[in-house]
Amino acid sequence: MTSRRKKVQRDRSQSAAPSTELRATEDSGGAAVESPFVPQNQAWKIVAISVAIFVVAHLALMIGLTTPDKINFDEVHYVPAAKQLLEPGVPNPLLNPMHPPLAKQFMALSIRAFGDNSLGWRYPSVVFGALAIVAMYLCGLALFAAQGPALATALLTFLNQMVFVQSRIAMLDIYTLAFDLLGVAAFIHGIRKQKPEIAFALAGLAFGLATACKWSGLFPLGVCIAIVAVIRLMQGWRTSFADANADDWYQPDRWPEFRYYHFAVCLVLVPALAYYVTYIPLYGLSIGDFIEAQRRIFVENSGSHPPHPYMSSWPSWPLLMRPIWFQFDKLADDRFQAIVFLGNPLILWPALVALGICLRDWIVRRRADAFLILAFYLGPWLAWAALPRTIGFIYYYLPSATIATLALVYAFTQGERAPPRWMLWTFVAAASFGFVAMLPISVASLGTSMETYRRLMIFQSWI
Repeated sequence: MTSRRKKVQRDRSQSAAPSTELRATEDSGGAAVESPFVPQNQAWKIVAISVAIFVVAHLALMIGLTTPDKINFDEVHYVPAAKQLLEPGVPNPLLNPMHPPLAKQFMALSIRAFGDNSLGWRYPSVVFGALAIVAMYLCGLALFAAQGPALATALLTFLNQMVFVQSRIAMLDIYTLAFDLLGVAAFIHGIRKQKPEIAFALAGLAFGLATACKWSGLFPLGVCIAIVAVIRLMQGWRTSFADANADDWYQPDRWPEFRYYHFAVCLVLVPALAYYVTYIPLYGLSIGDFIEAQRRIFVENSGSHPPHPYMSSWPSWPLLMRPIWFQFDKLADDRFQAIVFLGNPLILWPALVALGICLRDWIVRRRADAFLILAFYLGPWLAWAALPRTIGFIYYYLPSATIATLALVYAFTQGERAPPRWMLWTFVAAASFGFVAMLPISVASLGTSMETYRRLMIFQSWI
């Protein structure tokens, strides 16, 4: 092992110690980069980069946003429900009762500001799509403590066609994703601190708001609760590793002053209150109406549903076997408007290999960063296997597909067998070709020819 590699490994070991709140890792230029969130003298830099990422992503997502200028795919459910919230009084009957109100409330505010048109319907999705990309940057900082890998995480998130397409349609999933990723970033930051209460409370707030957009926002919160519970259980058993090291995902002396009531407040009470508050504009403080609304959501989602031509099952989602065509309209003899929700194969297929590397490093080396990536990837995906819902779609895979970006960056930057740093940026450049190739069937305003469409449809199941 070279002296430079020894220095990187020594820095990483120091960074993972539970009592340490400042990390330094060498980036591609060899300069030390301080840990995110913690050092106050670096906060301005993190804020400035976050704002820059938001602005650039926001502007990019706005291009061609208003095409098509008609209700598209599942917008038929959510746009009328959002407009109903602008009417005086309590809506009765309530449209789209199968989902909580927060995302539809954001849509309603946008419609009031920009009008009942495609810009008004979709603009909040752009805002939350840009926030989701910023949140992934923060997740990258919290995991890798270096600006290079964090920026690569944000770029790959944008280039993953799933986030791009879902940020340009008036559906609920991008709102849920943005709040969940902000919660994941806060939790990852807090898990390494000796006093995680504030970070965990912020995570709980974000998860509560995610759930107030769509109940699937609960899945990452469930992952956090399970992680804390397992760590506390092992500490109660006085578990320790014989060859313990600072990179271990479990530390017997983690959070010495974190009590059960801290856990209850941060990860139970705060999310519950955040969720409840979003119903006050609808029902005031009426507990009965609030409980009835939850009963209706449960009944609507647990019942049977008729078959759908684009339905797919959870085992097929990582393989991208069955996409969803949000739009495919003929404009002229050989010109079509098309929007497909698929995912960039040049990102999501290699991500499966990267996840295997994370699994190996968690089992063999007990790496905390590999463990967290696996937990937040598997939890929101495998939750669908346990639910009684009889119908599924590939956009349910959006949270896990987005977290998979972290696995890719991990595989390129962490561990003794990590390749040279320039290979990460080469991979980002290669992934951009996949993104650009799919633009004709991602941005309806660009249009596509039948020849281009046929060339991109690699598998019969994609049609």
